[in-house]
Amino acid sequence: MNTQEESQASPRDFLAAERTFLAWIRTGLALMALGFVLARFGLFLQQINLLRPDLHTASYGLSLWFGTVLILLGVLVSLLSLVRYLRLLAMMRKGERSYDNASVLAVTIAIFLAMLGLAMSYYLVSTRHASALNPQNPQETSMTAIPGNGIVRIASQHSVAETVAKLETMLQAKNVKLFAVVDHSGEAERAGLKMPDTKLLIFGNPKGGTPLMLASPSVALDLPLKILVAEDTAGKVWISYNAPAYLQQRHNLPAELLPNIAVIDALAANAAQ
Repeated sequence: MNTQEESQASPRDFLAAERTFLAWIRTGLALMALGFVLARFGLFLQQINLLRPDLHTASYGLSLWFGTVLILLGVLVSLLSLVRYLRLLAMMRKGERSYDNASVLAVTIAIFLAMLGLAMSYYLVSTRHASALNPQNPQETSMTAIPGNGIVRIASQHSVAETVAKLETMLQAKNVKLFAVVDHSGEAERAGLKMPDTKLLIFGNPKGGTPLMLASPSVALDLPLKILVAEDTAGKVWISYNAPAYLQQRHNLPAELLPNIAVIDALAANAAQ
């Protein structure tokens, strides 16, 4: 009888098992939170590259995959810890010994995290070396404003039609009104003339443009915003637009209103990719 009573779990054992289960839940939540931050880190760097191309930050596209793996690992830890907790309760109710062996869940997670950490370290080091050995040419990969007229010119990786279609999709997703697409080359063809494929998109949002015109009415000369997509004589497609900083200086716009027109940088850069 004494041996059977000693093998029976006490309330303290059940509470300890519950505390262990909650600790595993916290571990799962921490892994999911860390994975989310890591996944967003690559997107954050992409935005930095779009807004500040002069910084030449390295690209960490795989951070999305590493972050996703951590999120899935957090979900798996939560589910396995639940199974482990229920199994442990059943063992304690039967009076079986449940603490003789090492936790398979803890050992597995530790090994997996160590391997993931090594993979992330290798990736970061290799990316750093690649960036050092292959510096980007700002003339080819960054947005460059031409001194004197403030025009930004970006090479597009797509045809004129494809680039225009991407811009139209992004504008629609952002609820920005597309007022018109002026087909300059089409009008030239109808007049019996030839010119490379050239289209001008005119778009805007009253919520963004109205404060600008109230601060400086002359900015209405350059609003709505415009993006020119044109093919040169060599067949290369270019995206051109007025630099937001140029418009700010030209119309003496307050600095706090610059984001109202700075969105054009991201639109053009994304359309070019």
